Amino acid sequence: MLLAIDTSTTTVGAALHDGSTVLARAVSEDARRHGELLAPAVRRVLQDAGVDRTRLTRIVVGVGPGPFTGLRVGVVTGLVMAHALGLPAPDGVCSLDALAHGVVGRHEGPLLVATDARRKEVYWAVYEVGGRAARRIQGPGVSRAADLPEEVRHLPTVGRGSSLYPDDLPSPLVHAAGDVDPGVLATLAQGLLSGEHPDAGTALLPPEPLYLRRPDAVAGGGRRP
Repeated sequence: MLLAIDTSTTTVGAALHDGSTVLARAVSEDARRHGELLAPAVRRVLQDAGVDRTRLTRIVVGVGPGPFTGLRVGVVTGLVMAHALGLPAPDGVCSLDALAHGVVGRHEGPLLVATDARRKEVYWAVYEVGGRAARRIQGPGVSRAADLPEEVRHLPTVGRGSSLYPDDLPSPLVHAAGDVDPGVLATLAQGLLSGEHPDAGTALLPPEPLYLRRPDAVAGGGRRP
């Protein structure tokens, strides 16, 4: 019983996977209420699946890249739950990998994943999608969409970056998710953990946020004379 949670984008999501399929998923959208929405989402998927939290065997968290506060909420929640339930430390999955994996079977070839990094920038990575894999070949990084190489900017694009900067990222992939689907995150993680997904094109990570840049809030420098 694998619980997957992600707070790397404007949505807050949780999903439960039993090793074969996704039993339940819950998603709420609010860029400023990750802390308030995540615990109810976890509670809801457990209730919908009829599974008590003591039956959980593994926890996986999306580690971004994403906004500082949102990532901290997801990673710390996963760490605390694992400790309280006597489980191994959570595994991390790059959230951009989950977005790319969501189009496997519906897209073949190069793919750009670009999500909102605020400050008029995007978090991005480039993938080669084929068969059962979305293999990351460049990134993750953070930059202005307009500063990406032209050949990258015109790739089929998944994530909110193309809707935020349509002039710079003009090739959105139709019907692709704008934010991370926790069910896809759970499926990707389960395949990596079980060894049944050797061509997933990514790897499990430590449960540490991928910030990619320094925070806005910094310690004060003391009183000026």
